[in-house]
Amino acid sequence: MSLIKKIINSNKLEKIKINTEISGVVRGLEGSIVETDGFPASVGSVCEIESLDAYKTSAEVIGFRNNKNLIALHKTDTKLKVGSRVKLVDEGVNIDVGNQLLGRVIDGMGYPLDGKPLGKLKENWPLNGKAVNPLERKKIDTAFDVGVRSINSIITIGKGQRIGIIAGSGVGKSVLLQMMSKYSNSDVVVVGLIGERAREVKIMVESLLSYDKNNKIIIVAVPADRSPLLRMRGANRCTAIAEYFRSKGKNVLLIMDSLTRVAHAKREIGLALGEQPTSKGYPPSVISMIPALIERAGSGNNSEGNITAFYTVLADSDDHNDPVVDSARAILDGHIILSREQAQLGIYPAIDIQNSISRVMDDIVPEEHKKLSRELKRIVSVYKESRDLVLMGGYSKGQDKSIDDAHQIWPKIVEFMKQDSSEKDTFEGSYEKLKGLLENSKQNVK
Repeated sequence: MSLIKKIINSNKLEKIKINTEISGVVRGLEGSIVETDGFPASVGSVCEIESLDAYKTSAEVIGFRNNKNLIALHKTDTKLKVGSRVKLVDEGVNIDVGNQLLGRVIDGMGYPLDGKPLGKLKENWPLNGKAVNPLERKKIDTAFDVGVRSINSIITIGKGQRIGIIAGSGVGKSVLLQMMSKYSNSDVVVVGLIGERAREVKIMVESLLSYDKNNKIIIVAVPADRSPLLRMRGANRCTAIAEYFRSKGKNVLLIMDSLTRVAHAKREIGLALGEQPTSKGYPPSVISMIPALIERAGSGNNSEGNITAFYTVLADSDDHNDPVVDSARAILDGHIILSREQAQLGIYPAIDIQNSISRVMDDIVPEEHKKLSRELKRIVSVYKESRDLVLMGGYSKGQDKSIDDAHQIWPKIVEFMKQDSSEKDTFEGSYEKLKGLLENSKQNVK
């Protein structure tokens, strides 16, 4: 008699357990890429593999080849053998989110790093985000106070804008990010520390959390020694968390340090899958990943809030024509370039106001503010172009009034641009100081 007939004819209710476990076994291993049976799983699904040392290790499906699944290990020191069991544990589509994340530090998989239990998160959000109709996005029409004088007054940022911070190594990116995280006028701050040094991660976390009295900062930390899969997942996770809070009507500041390390992680995955490298070894998937990630930030619809996003972009050897720099600059709503020359002169934050630009500034500040910003940029440009000539003795005072004025005003401009990391300057205060600087300078020149 069949099982169905037994159930129909039985006078008792029987609870039948159906085994829905999806699994396979290891068939091959090359580097950190495992070949397994072709059990049903989508790209991004998280699996669990039994290892020889009695521990289970996590891995992620990254592709398919010859009717087999390709799975990348999250830890490279895992001891595997042919025939090790692989089990699907999570389809990897959604992540758990909620207000319990505020004030916490988590890793790329969402596990707490600060030693405290996270509690049950009752809501979820797609790891790869939800598509937003571009015609339903709110227009950027309000200035965003980041607490940094040079940015507020000269490169004004709008709520919902996406900005790149482009610089070589060691010119003060991390300190500038700390200042904006602490002093910005936002409801929630999501910081993604992706692919950075573990020492720097610890310093950044301690600095931010010591200041975070209102528990509004969420940190997703995936250091450089972690798997490229975890680095990519960390970048997507912090973006998804920011999207969730935007959907709740919050004004969110998203900081990702750094977009370049995310691109490096994607490059490792692409090359492992056999993609052909192009410029500087980046496969095509990297170039398509950058706009896909950045476009998730920005303004929401009329019932939602905004995500104002800052992405640090590392210009290796101060090369601003790097493919990642070019791709980011093309898709972002502006960029802030940090100058090694100014850093060597002790001007921090070392913002190169000549070459930095905010593409929405003209739409969000009054005409007077725009004129003052342009005037300061003009003076700085005149000073830098004539500096070498004056130092070499090839110029005599009185030949060009604009050069004379620029060199006279320069020390005051330097004092204006300098800002200690413990000092906060409001948007209104920054504007008033810019106005006072130029008005006083004109009077002194006369």
